[in-house]
Amino acid sequence: MQVMRGWATRYAPWVGLVSILGTAQDALAGDYEGSPQVAGFVGEMTRDYGFAGEQLMGVFREAERKQSILDAISKPAERVKQWKEYRPMFITDARIARGVDFWRQHEAVLARAEQEYGVPAQVIVSIIGVETFFGRNTGNYRVIDALSTLGFDYPPRAEFFRKELREFLLLAREEQVDPLTLKGSYAGAMGLPQFMPSSFRAYAVDFDGDGHINIWTNPDDAIGSVASYFKRHGWVAGEPVVSRADVRGDQVDEGLTTGIEPTKTVGELRALGWSSHDALRDDMPVTAFRLEGDNGPEYWMGLTNFYAITRYNRSVMYAMAVHQLSEQLVQARGVK
Repeated sequence: MQVMRGWATRYAPWVGLVSILGTAQDALAGDYEGSPQVAGFVGEMTRDYGFAGEQLMGVFREAERKQSILDAISKPAERVKQWKEYRPMFITDARIARGVDFWRQHEAVLARAEQEYGVPAQVIVSIIGVETFFGRNTGNYRVIDALSTLGFDYPPRAEFFRKELREFLLLAREEQVDPLTLKGSYAGAMGLPQFMPSSFRAYAVDFDGDGHINIWTNPDDAIGSVASYFKRHGWVAGEPVVSRADVRGDQVDEGLTTGIEPTKTVGELRALGWSSHDALRDDMPVTAFRLEGDNGPEYWMGLTNFYAITRYNRSVMYAMAVHQLSEQLVQARGVK
């Protein structure tokens, strides 16, 4: 990313955001000028992480409070869609075609990621496709604005977003990036794979070996980072993701899992009337769930790799969309 290289070159000895905006006197007063919360936060960053207080305060003088962000995060949740409504949002001809193109364009990098981390290329491609349509929709908010707005002006989750703000400033310092230039979603998710700053610092990798991690415009780093994330969250190479189940009897719904954790075993489900389409060990832990499909209820057992996908987004339907899109990509790539 050019802004990274140019900015890093100009401000290589970037200790505590020195010179990012010139002196504090040069910064214009903004939405967080004089905020006691911001002053306290800057004090913590200065004390605990060695940032230069004057320069960091200068960053916050440039940060803007965005009402549209508060509106977006505060709006009532939409009615929970059924699977038959949710699936068509992500598994479309256009997304599949773009995914096949993305796979072909980055085939060597995807193969290397699969080799190093054990995560299939189609799953990596599917994640990037579901998250941002392969970079088309990565977000238009400055990350500093999103995280400042939510960290200082959204009390219900202020603590979480201030933590992410801290992680963001640390990653900007580590990567030698001007924090005022990076963009993301209204919640601060960034780049092709939509990593929050804490995930970036924990799991993102410099997969092309150029000395910087750039998940915004560098598909190599985005691909490697997604694979790294899944490996660290328990992905098992060569294992399946889900198994379709047949059910019978009046105890079937007693087997459904509360939440997404794999708290049932195949044996327990079998005793309640579930039978898998695949050969699964009785002691295997699974997430048991039901989806409302086009042809009625569908019963599924989510395996270890299914749970790994839900660690990216804690939603059974999200994980199924990623999995089924990955299957469609394999099929489409095989016939084109």
